[in-house]
Amino acid sequence: MSECRAKIIELKKFMDSRIIGQADLVNKLIITLLADGNALVEGAPGLAKTKAIKTLASAIKAQYNRIQFTPDLLPSDITGSEIYVASKGEFEFRKGPVFANLILADEINRAPAKVQSALLEAMAERQVSVGGKRYELPKLFMVMATQNPIEHEGTYNLPEAQLDRFLMYIKINQPQAEDEKKILRLVRGEISGNEQTGTMQPLDAEDILAARKEALSVHMSEAVEEYLVQLIMATRHPEKYDEKMAGYVRFGASPRATLALDRCAKIHAWLSEKDFVTPDDIQAVVYDILRHRIILTFEAEAEGITTDEVIRKLIALVPLP
Repeated sequence: MSECRAKIIELKKFMDSRIIGQADLVNKLIITLLADGNALVEGAPGLAKTKAIKTLASAIKAQYNRIQFTPDLLPSDITGSEIYVASKGEFEFRKGPVFANLILADEINRAPAKVQSALLEAMAERQVSVGGKRYELPKLFMVMATQNPIEHEGTYNLPEAQLDRFLMYIKINQPQAEDEKKILRLVRGEISGNEQTGTMQPLDAEDILAARKEALSVHMSEAVEEYLVQLIMATRHPEKYDEKMAGYVRFGASPRATLALDRCAKIHAWLSEKDFVTPDDIQAVVYDILRHRIILTFEAEAEGITTDEVIRKLIALVPLP
């Protein structure tokens, strides 16, 4: 095993020992970080979403900032603003909380569109524009935005264009009974240091960037690449596989989904200690890549069909290589 991969595997074990019952969330956050993307996480309160990103930041020498989105938030509260400095007789730019390595955008759907658009530029362009000037964000940068699926009062739906900027849309569920017991014991302090992964040596940004380069070099055969492309094409032309499915899909996934699926499948294979991508790696991440990029018809919504059900059907219909 390479040194880069060993360090990331150690990071994953460290996080798993502290984020009990959310192994999938931990895995997908690490994939998002290595893929140079952003993640939208949806789950009920109390499922360790905030703790996950804070734990990740503590393990990689990364600057972490949390932004609580509220209806009265202004774009300058995120990006920063120009302040007049009387002693200098000029305006000076004071950076906002978005100038960090890892950002928690808590309850992102509670802020109005103009605030969301300010974050969108940071996510998409890795820069902030204020007063006609552009300010670059750190090279190692990731936004983890959260949504609460329970409350809808006082929220603003994210537009499709912004949703598409998220590499992954991760949905998390309540932990199982055994995990619930472990959480109790961990919080009580009853789990000894031997049962946890001890404190790890924090990784540098250079370690993450090196791991990113190595993971994205994992081999993908032409047959597997064709399978990946056909999955995306099936979202655009479902009638080729099932006439009923055509009545459920209004818009299929964009080429951005193809690129995202390629990157995430390679990283998933790399984290699984493989040197090549298999269809299993694609299927392991395809739900998180596509669930916010497929737009359903009114008929599908009326019948209670979800994007996950559409993806599941397409996986069954598209032949394996």
